[in-house]
Amino acid sequence: MASVPVLTGPTASGKTQLALQLAQEAGIEVISADASLVYRGLDIGTDKPGLELRQTVRHHLIDILEPSQAFSVVDFVRLAEEAITNVLELGKIPLVVGGTGYYIRALSEGFYQVPEPGLEAEVSLWNELNLRGEQTLLQELRAQSLEDAERVAGNPRRLVRALAILRTTGIPPAQLPRTTPKFLYRKLVLWPEWDWLLPRLEARVQEHFERGLVAEVAGLLAKYPEASPAFQAIGYKEVVDHVRGRRGLEATLASVVRATTQYAKRQYTWFRKEPGEVAYLAKGDGAAWEGFLGWFRAGP
Repeated sequence: MASVPVLTGPTASGKTQLALQLAQEAGIEVISADASLVYRGLDIGTDKPGLELRQTVRHHLIDILEPSQAFSVVDFVRLAEEAITNVLELGKIPLVVGGTGYYIRALSEGFYQVPEPGLEAEVSLWNELNLRGEQTLLQELRAQSLEDAERVAGNPRRLVRALAILRTTGIPPAQLPRTTPKFLYRKLVLWPEWDWLLPRLEARVQEHFERGLVAEVAGLLAKYPEASPAFQAIGYKEVVDHVRGRRGLEATLASVVRATTQYAKRQYTWFRKEPGEVAYLAKGDGAAWEGFLGWFRAGP
């Protein structure tokens, strides 16, 4: 069977637009690989594809959970592989699109088979993180597993989970057995120059606030607990502090810009080491784009 195509890259690099261009080439259905798009109600801050677009090109793994529900990489891989199977059975091309590198790596390379650490262990660690800070806990994990520390750096949810597993089992997640992927994948990583991407990131955050991100978060907080997993998403956790009166609007905007640019830099670092069959598409790199189209046109 031909490999499943993947379109990824840093946030604001143009993945959605290229996915639409690919939809004009052949019959595709999009498998979202974005950790925040799974949540209903997180629309503005995630740049979620609108209903009109989703009616034109079917999308999977979007709006499948309430913000209060947990969603793990194990859940993602299971649901993504089910969706890919169903799309292939329809004779269409499943196109994996998203910037959550950890999800794409787990889907294409397998993931560590970690036990459930238990809610009590994770709640205790969340309290520690709030009291001691993320860097202190990251140092604890780094002392036991540099690989795990690099994987979770900058993501408090993954840090808490990795440490919970380590403390519960005595074994860091990276030393546990890995699963075997169900499919082969071919990846196109969008690789714009930083000087081109940075103003797009800043403009996107500004646009989110102008479109009503604060009102969106306030509405969600009226329905769901502040500790809900979805509120850990970039843009949402900062605005939660503003809605709760812990941070002014101008400082909140600056904080979201800073968090977004830091995340994009981490994505560059992550995707630079992407394993498997990979092409990198720099701005104006027609050869990489035509090469990916060649893969794509080969069909399922």
